[in-house]
Amino acid sequence: MTRIKACCIFIALAVAQLGAQAGDVEDALSQFNAKPTVTTATAFFDLLKSEEFLDTPPAMKADTPVDTLREQVWYWAAEWFYDTQQYKLTEEYGLKSLKLLQAGNNRNGEADCLNLLAITYIRVADFPNAAKYAHQCHRLDRASGDHDRISSSLNTLAAIYMGARQPEQAEKFVLKGIEESKKVDNPARLATLMGMACEVYHSMGKEEKALDYAREAYRMEVALGRTDKAAMRQSQMAAPLHWLKRYDEAEQALRESLPVLKECGDYQSLAIGYNQLGYVLLDKTPADPAQAASYFDKALKILTQLHDIYNESHARYGLYRALKDSDPEAALREMERYKELKDSIYNQDAAMSLSMHNALLGNEVLQAQNQAEKASKRNAIIIGVGVALLLILIAAFIWWKMRQRNRRQRQENMRLNEHLEELRKEYRQLHLELDNALAKKDMPQEDSDLLKQATAAVGKLIDEKRLDAQALAAEMNLSTFQLRQRLQAITGEKTQEFILRVRIGRARHLLENHPELSVNEVAELCGYNDTPNFTRAFKKMLHVTPSQYQRDHQDSQA
Repeated sequence: MTRIKACCIFIALAVAQLGAQAGDVEDALSQFNAKPTVTTATAFFDLLKSEEFLDTPPAMKADTPVDTLREQVWYWAAEWFYDTQQYKLTEEYGLKSLKLLQAGNNRNGEADCLNLLAITYIRVADFPNAAKYAHQCHRLDRASGDHDRISSSLNTLAAIYMGARQPEQAEKFVLKGIEESKKVDNPARLATLMGMACEVYHSMGKEEKALDYAREAYRMEVALGRTDKAAMRQSQMAAPLHWLKRYDEAEQALRESLPVLKECGDYQSLAIGYNQLGYVLLDKTPADPAQAASYFDKALKILTQLHDIYNESHARYGLYRALKDSDPEAALREMERYKELKDSIYNQDAAMSLSMHNALLGNEVLQAQNQAEKASKRNAIIIGVGVALLLILIAAFIWWKMRQRNRRQRQENMRLNEHLEELRKEYRQLHLELDNALAKKDMPQEDSDLLKQATAAVGKLIDEKRLDAQALAAEMNLSTFQLRQRLQAITGEKTQEFILRVRIGRARHLLENHPELSVNEVAELCGYNDTPNFTRAFKKMLHVTPSQYQRDHQDSQA
């Protein structure tokens, strides 16, 4: 069983072609699940081969046991779902296959499946589970004595600890991986480990060292003719170049690599590259915030689909920096979302630190295993005591680090809250003009008529309690696509955003002119069956609750 390392992440930009392929594969998988036979298994593998996902399908004999059929089909189904970015299904089929592989004593297959699960959990930022499966995979790889497998699982472990923002641990794994990789003739693996070493040393602030590893990895990828990987190494080079304030070199590396990453479909690397280029354009002299904002916006379109909140937070903060002078209202929204993401990341880090404290010992335990195999019982006891003491020290260190981080987080939150309050003051004046902006805008009569018709239609559908984008499109004799295109061209809003603005506009009118109405009654008149949902939507748009808005209006009229 050959380990598949997915290099392309297919997202909405390729969804039409991929959707058809995925549907065929999933249909074949469903047929196998309903009737697990050699015939249905062979049909599934033939389809993967026709999609150029498999070069040589597993050989199936007429007397192949059903459990063997299942372990193979389910494993390759998990690989397919990983490649098509369906991580829940990857986990489901990976775990099902793993159970059968373990029962059948298929050690290489088990290691492959463990590795697949580990990199899947990396994708969804579940680093404790990723560490658990990666350590199990590495133990099997070490037992096999295969240096290429060992270097592969060490690279996965390094990626996990980098994702968990523990580069000191990642450094130990990646250096050991490079050492193992040099024992076999696999330059592609070595280049991958060199690229990981660049990420590790950049995270540690050792920029010159990071740049050296990235350059060597790039040289190796070019020699191998792997254009897509060479572009990824160029993107990695840009990070230390940026921090070394060599902005022109960083920009050149990114502008050369981004088109290649886009063409090959590596959209996660592409989004990270967009973020990098955005920050370079903000930090260089003269700065170009408008162009930087466009790159951050491109990154967000990808990262929100990938649910990559860590890199999304960087894009949000970059947009805040790029827009704060030209569009303070938009900057406010990005700052608030950035703060939400930062709080979420902090909470995840705190939980992760507790759940990974045993995994932090992975490298020390890994080194101790070889010694324990040759040591006497007395030495084994000494090592055990040492590990126990080390665990106590690490637990104490984690507790201290969490206290330090918690204090810094509180200070940062206070600073962000103060800044948000300043932006809200500016927003108070802006939002009073916001609803009239379109009315004052010089636009063709046809567009003005469409907006009036759409606004009236929303009101009618609210009263009829059947408001949604499809109903609105039908009311206006347009397809949902046509309606969305027309509204975006005129207002810059999607259909649901337009509907929300009209509903909140009606709510404001009722709150201002009918103080006898309760918030519950206003919510119902605006098409909300659930008052809390109405309150959340109102507050998200106007940054105050409906009750507070009504009180503020009454005070202003007094």
